[in-house]
Amino acid sequence: MIQFENVSKKYRGTDDEVVKDISFTIPSGQIVVLIGPSGCGKTTCLKMINRLVKISSGKILIDGKDVMEQDPIELRRNMGYVIQQTGLFPHMTVKENIEVIPRLEKKDPEEIDRRTEQLMKMVGLDADQYLERYPTQLSGGQLQRVGVARAFATDPDIILMDEPFSALDPITRSQLQDELLFLQSKLKKTIVFVTHDMDEAVKIADRICIINGGRIVQYDTPEEIMKHPANEYVADFVGKNRIWANPEYIRAEDIMLPDPLAVPHTLSALHAIEQMREKHVTSAMVLDDDEKFIGYVRATDIQKAPDKTAPVSDLMKEAKVTAAPEDDLVKLLDLMNKNEVPALPVVNRWGRLEGLITNSSLVTTMSRQYIDLEKEVSA
Repeated sequence: MIQFENVSKKYRGTDDEVVKDISFTIPSGQIVVLIGPSGCGKTTCLKMINRLVKISSGKILIDGKDVMEQDPIELRRNMGYVIQQTGLFPHMTVKENIEVIPRLEKKDPEEIDRRTEQLMKMVGLDADQYLERYPTQLSGGQLQRVGVARAFATDPDIILMDEPFSALDPITRSQLQDELLFLQSKLKKTIVFVTHDMDEAVKIADRICIINGGRIVQYDTPEEIMKHPANEYVADFVGKNRIWANPEYIRAEDIMLPDPLAVPHTLSALHAIEQMREKHVTSAMVLDDDEKFIGYVRATDIQKAPDKTAPVSDLMKEAKVTAAPEDDLVKLLDLMNKNEVPALPVVNRWGRLEGLITNSSLVTTMSRQYIDLEKEVSA
């Protein structure tokens, strides 16, 4: 865990603070992205973690230990560091670049060789083909893969990445983002990642820290930032229509009708249809004695019933499928299409009804993206 406690940075000879009283916590095993416009202080924050930039005031703690009380060389050797220009030594082979820190630490040569082979496989490069090449013989994407391999060479708990993919073409960049996520799913490192690209941040981050003018404007999950921007600056920076490019962040609980008509299974069909008329709906959800969802009853079925004094449980139909509150829009559409149902009851893990998603509510949700886009364009 990395903790910033009232951290500020002022360069000598100026009264302006690049970083202004920043406090936030980076949880262990997560990717936290620092993002903001050029000059906002995001790279300064990153470099203060490994003391490439000295803190002016405040503290940065790693697992409770103040970085300023640690030997800077030892501190850096225990962190991976990947930058945009890769930082590979041009006079060293790929193998020598990856192994430079382990060899300085005089680790077992056989273990170093084994680890290097493992790292090359991990970043998708053939060891036999690339280990003896020099950086000038590699493409941009290959260089960055070697840079990532070197960052992982000592198996550090913390990896710092300063715009590592920004100079690459879009296809290679997307591939490396995917590979980073795959590695993270297996290794669970604490990764602090600087970027100026919101698409990249949303794709890879567990949490995003938006910085402007040296201050944190919002620090939260990508989902929360897109749904609930802290202010107009965040909304403009993120892009008000961005949520529609990430439908996996639109959940059933965001778009469901929160109070669908629900009746006890013992209620007579006659009373149930009266409630439907009052609510101007054509069906009602049915609950058992524990108020758990068990099915639904339609007005048309009640109207056809010979005995309208019978309980609704006699006319009730079991739902073909239900949704969970956390199911995303992609899954909801898939459930409705595959099962050919006009509505989806939203049921929590305890079997309680939380809402209802209908075809009309989905249409309303989907149409919002065009309304939002028109507002953005007209603005």
